[in-house]
Amino acid sequence: MIIERPEHIELYRMITQRQALKLEMYGMKTRGRSAYVLIKEMYGLEGSRQKVLEQFTRIIEDIKVKEML
Repeated sequence: MIIERPEHIELYRMITQRQALKLEMYGMKTRGRSAYVLIKEMYGLEGSRQKVLEQFTRIIEDIKVKEML
């Protein structure tokens, strides 16, 4: 992926947040606020870690599809 525009930067940031959430689900700990809490607050998602991951993945995939059009 080439990061040229602000939209690409935001998408890259979202992808890294999703990866951080996956790592937290596997048991990795972070200092400060968790990716789970940050994603829930920033994107208004609710539910368990698994549900938030599924919702967030759908959001990312929707953005990717829009970028391809």
